[in-house]
Amino acid sequence: MKQGFILLALLLVSGSACAGAQKYEPLAASVQAALHAAVSDRRPPGSSFRNPLEAVNWLEEMSGRLARRMPNQENRLEFLRAVHYEATRAGLDPQLVLGLIQVESGFKKYAVSSAGARGYMQVMPFWVKLIGGRSDNLFHLRMNLRYGCTILKHYLEIEKGDLFRALGRYNGSLGRAEYPDAVRAVWEKQWHYSPRSALKP
Repeated sequence: MKQGFILLALLLVSGSACAGAQKYEPLAASVQAALHAAVSDRRPPGSSFRNPLEAVNWLEEMSGRLARRMPNQENRLEFLRAVHYEATRAGLDPQLVLGLIQVESGFKKYAVSSAGARGYMQVMPFWVKLIGGRSDNLFHLRMNLRYGCTILKHYLEIEKGDLFRALGRYNGSLGRAEYPDAVRAVWEKQWHYSPRSALKP
């Protein structure tokens, strides 16, 4: 745990990322088909918020926290809407995904790790061959988030909901605490969100 907080401190000071690399593992045909269907759904995104007020509150709060890293407001709001949509679609906490992105890429769209992982969520290119299509671009905002959220959900299912182990798999560091601890610390300290209560008349 101590190492995780040291890594978090370095991330906060330097703004650097600690991307790893998901490791290739053979998939059962049924799993491969399900993951392919998940990343190939090209329906236009709808709203992932329950109502307009929830959308305004969440976007306003998260936009303020992200402003230093993404100064352009239009790009920032597009990014946040996409994160909320893709995370919710995959059954993930959008704030967890923001924490993972901060640790993985430092919110850099065109980040490439030494292992070749790409984009915001540092997705390894082998996933495109395994579950995607030839034209899938891992530097495209929604494509990257779609793959990343689908992969993390897949790992959570493999690990029966154990987030610590799922994050280890995502980063290619299964069994080591530094990465899961760093993501959890950023998630809890920087991206924790409690919905505002409805205003009383």
